[in-house]
Amino acid sequence: MPLVAHNALPTFERLRAEGTAVLPPNRAAQQDIRELHVGLLNMMPDAALAATERQFFRLVGESNPIAQFYVHPFTLPELPRGPRAREHIERYYESFEGVREQGLDALIVTGANVSGPELADQPFWEPLIGVIDWAMENVTSILCSCLATHALLQFRYGQKRAPQARKIWGVFPHRVVDKRHPLVNDVNTRFDVPHSRWNAVSREQFDQAGLHVLVESEQVGVHLATSEDGLRVVFFQGHPEYDTISLLKEYKREVTLWAGGQRADYPPFPDNYFGIREKALLNEYRGRLEAARDAGRPLPEFPERLLVERLDNTWHDTAEAVVGNWMGLVYQVTHRDRRIPFMEGVDPDDPLGLYGGGGPSRNPPPHRGA
Repeated sequence: MPLVAHNALPTFERLRAEGTAVLPPNRAAQQDIRELHVGLLNMMPDAALAATERQFFRLVGESNPIAQFYVHPFTLPELPRGPRAREHIERYYESFEGVREQGLDALIVTGANVSGPELADQPFWEPLIGVIDWAMENVTSILCSCLATHALLQFRYGQKRAPQARKIWGVFPHRVVDKRHPLVNDVNTRFDVPHSRWNAVSREQFDQAGLHVLVESEQVGVHLATSEDGLRVVFFQGHPEYDTISLLKEYKREVTLWAGGQRADYPPFPDNYFGIREKALLNEYRGRLEAARDAGRPLPEFPERLLVERLDNTWHDTAEAVVGNWMGLVYQVTHRDRRIPFMEGVDPDDPLGLYGGGGPSRNPPPHRGA
């Protein structure tokens, strides 16, 4: 079912123009469909703030035909912001205090910009712990993206990520390794996922933490896992929310940093992303760029326009299916009062009934809006 445009956030209009179903509140109020309230803790830096909104709003909005989704974006005031991003946040975002008071059915936590090797030294560290501690007691399920996964594994499970000699960057094949979990129900058993990270948490660390690994790659390790109860936390180590052009934008940014003297080496291509023609175009551009920089001439324009139409997206349909399964599972067990995580009769330690607990009742009470 569609997203509900419950405020004037520009992301709604952008998604509507792209073809995503977005309902105005007056139409939504006329439909006898149960709503779900999903928080989006957006910790991404200014340049990626709106794009990250769209990526996760899109995944939620396309995911499930049984509910109307109210997505509540908020961020952490401790994160440094420029004037434009601050204006956007002040105008369109909610405060954590307001979100906490009203309650959520589910929470998505994005990655963040990190300076230095130690996560505990980052400005988001203590505030993020506060949000997660509240959510673990009051929200049905938390979905963590990449760095958020690393942070939560460190402060709740004592598993610190390890820096890698080479950046894990590109689109990589993955395999479902636990087909029993409903998160991967009707999902392709092999599929691609984009990754973009310098650090990793290993399969051994996930196992030591008592987590359930559902999807992993021989090349880049674990992508999808859940907390020991099977639902309270869903961990993504990759970026299935990425747009088709996200890695192209990252590559362009790294090339620009090199051209400006802010990066020592010319960036390599992301793995398994550009085709032969695209690599040839980019190698030709590199030659012109190096010649112009050495001669002190104006730098040539990056050939983004020539590349965009030939890039393949081999991950979005599976990402949509996994998020759809996640939303469906939340819908099955969340309480009609969004301030309470589970409906009556659900075992918080085994809410899906996968590991010997009660799971959702066969005759649950009516949900709000039902």
